[in-house]
Amino acid sequence: MGQNSKLPYDKTDAISIFKYALPLLNHTLRDIVGNDAIAGYSLDNHGKGNLGQMVEKLYYLYEPNSSIEPDFKEAGVELKTTGLKKLKDLSLQIKERLVIDMINYNEVVNQSFEVSVFYKKCRLLLLLFYLYQKGIEQYDYVFLLAALWKIPEKDLLIIKHDYQVIIDKIKRGEAHLLSEGDTEYLGACRKGQKGDSLREQPYSDIGAPRRAFSLKPSYMRTVLEYIKKSGKSSVINFDYKVKDSQIVTTKELQEKSFEDVILQRINPYKGKTYNQLCTALNKRYDSSKSKYAALASRIITGNSINVNKTEEFKKAGLQLKTIRVQQNGKIKEAMSFENIDYHEVYETENWEDSRLYEIYSGRFLFVIFKADGNTIRYFNSKKNSYTEEDSYSLVDAFFWTMPTHDLKLAENYWQGIKKAVLDNHIAPEFFPKNERFHVRPKGRDSKDLVDNPNGGQVKKYCYWFNNDYVREIVRNNATE
Repeated sequence: MGQNSKLPYDKTDAISIFKYALPLLNHTLRDIVGNDAIAGYSLDNHGKGNLGQMVEKLYYLYEPNSSIEPDFKEAGVELKTTGLKKLKDLSLQIKERLVIDMINYNEVVNQSFEVSVFYKKCRLLLLLFYLYQKGIEQYDYVFLLAALWKIPEKDLLIIKHDYQVIIDKIKRGEAHLLSEGDTEYLGACRKGQKGDSLREQPYSDIGAPRRAFSLKPSYMRTVLEYIKKSGKSSVINFDYKVKDSQIVTTKELQEKSFEDVILQRINPYKGKTYNQLCTALNKRYDSSKSKYAALASRIITGNSINVNKTEEFKKAGLQLKTIRVQQNGKIKEAMSFENIDYHEVYETENWEDSRLYEIYSGRFLFVIFKADGNTIRYFNSKKNSYTEEDSYSLVDAFFWTMPTHDLKLAENYWQGIKKAVLDNHIAPEFFPKNERFHVRPKGRDSKDLVDNPNGGQVKKYCYWFNNDYVREIVRNNATE
């Protein structure tokens, strides 16, 4: 190993550091370093420290520290351990967001992205994925996957803009209003417990909760997908090629933000009726309920691919939602989301680790269509006859994040759902309702059932926004 002969790896070489991690796979840290090392670490640190710190000291043989440099500064590599959950079908799922660095509100406002601690630590990550198991010690988690992950240039451009959004909000004296839904890939996530003392922020006297820069669960999910598709337990992504469709180029992101690119694609189509949109987009008339969502998606992608399944939307956890507004301004329909995963609700302890928090705290793209007084006529093959229905014109589009106050209501809503699941009361009369959210059935019929974590099977139910809430969102954000 030359200049690093005292270490079993070359600390100046990222590949050497990565390869040295591979014997950990399919083992626990205790398996590799032994009981005496674990006991000595616990005694020295009084049981404190996370798994990453233990790997650094006991396996890589260097002392963890709070340096602003990456863990392996000579190679520019930051080591991170991150948890996976095993689902009932034995597939693996990301457990949580990947925390990179704590946010010091007073310092980050004076740091450009390129000189920030976050940037130094995020560029090249050694990711060690372990299987999380409730009730066992961290050093007994089994490592399953490893990745030497260089964040792609295009991702860095989006992350750089996310960073600036967070900094700008702090500079407005709004650190206490930060939300993971403000941004695409990079989140400012809450850290600590409820009741922890608030932190000072530089441009306001209002205390702000502790937060950290993190890569969102949706972004980490795409990293896990990349590893799975490789068919290997360890990968280096230096020749990274995305398998999903991409809708924004590096060149576009060098000139504009991701959201500006998307909105500028939609703007030329404002005011067009359904028939005009179909003609402009070379799309056949569609009798399905999702035809307006398909039109909005086609405008953004330029093809028939569902925009929610593109690389950028998946990495951001971004959701396209289309809303149809009547001529009188009312909205008939509530807004549905995914079905409740009862096992996930049953097993998740904290609101901010829940799937519903990820959905509701995420970013939304709302595309608004309004009844225009015309009709559309098409042949309905199921009825073997022609059908007429109201026509809607595209009138507006905007990105939206759920306000902090509404997220608190959503937390109470989730807690009520969790209580119903834990009490084995999975039925409408036990699910909570409030002025924003409700639960309703989403199965095909009464025989469309799913497994109950308490045993047996139960009906499918779904998360919903109330239609009055959807109307309020449109009224407060639409320009038309």
